Amino acid sequence: MTSLAGKTLFITGASRGIGLAIARRAARDGANVVIAAKSDVANPKLPGTIHSAAAQVEELGGKALAIRCDIRDEDQVHAAVELAVATFGGIDILVNNASAIWLRGTLDTPMKRFDLMNQVNSRGTFLCSQACLPHLLKSDNPHILTLAPPINLAPVWWAAHTAYTLAKMGMSLITLGLAAEFRDRGVAVNALWPRTVIATDAINMIPGVELSRCRTADIMADAAHAILTTPARGFTGQFLIDEAFLRSRGVSDFDVYANDPTQEPLIDFFLDEALEQRGPPK
Repeated sequence: MTSLAGKTLFITGASRGIGLAIARRAARDGANVVIAAKSDVANPKLPGTIHSAAAQVEELGGKALAIRCDIRDEDQVHAAVELAVATFGGIDILVNNASAIWLRGTLDTPMKRFDLMNQVNSRGTFLCSQACLPHLLKSDNPHILTLAPPINLAPVWWAAHTAYTLAKMGMSLITLGLAAEFRDRGVAVNALWPRTVIATDAINMIPGVELSRCRTADIMADAAHAILTTPARGFTGQFLIDEAFLRSRGVSDFDVYANDPTQEPLIDFFLDEALEQRGPPK
């Protein structure tokens, strides 16, 4: 399978950034894309809404359904899934993209932030997966793809921001568990993580990030597309890195994804390679 034409994707947090890039790539195939996110009113600090994202999907040849949905709210998630199924007849793919970030130490992490990250990242991933699975099980090539890192218990990644690391590793552990649970039922449950930091509006708000050393979200979109067009049965429980996976599929030119090809790419969190490049997190 090389196309997502006619497939229905339910993408959380797809109003901007990586989620939107994945939606746009699927739209080019003629897919049905459910844009499930909280942003239904423009925010000057974070451009993009579910409506602007849906318009881009339609312009690229896909069909879009914009749904305002807070994935912390069980009723909203189930209502969004029901509306998606009523509109498109089913769900073939869930992309757990929505995530909250707070890169501070323990003494600088309010419990409000701790709760937000764990409710969105871990709980939201579990809830959306649980809600979509009855419909995914009816698909001929069902995938759950979660934007989460390889499981890494190295203390350096926990010391810098324990709360955030816990929330992201929660997404990874849910991927591990769901992959094992639904392996025999043919659902592919995998994780995807960028080798380098991806230039998004959210990353742009974090002080000190050199955007010239970041890659565009298109690399994650292309990697996701390659994953989601792979036969699901037997292809599960993997923690995939965008560049490595695309190389395995024959891609060799990564300058096209660089903000500045002359700059050395900035390696992302939770990858041992990052420690070699810039030392342990501080």
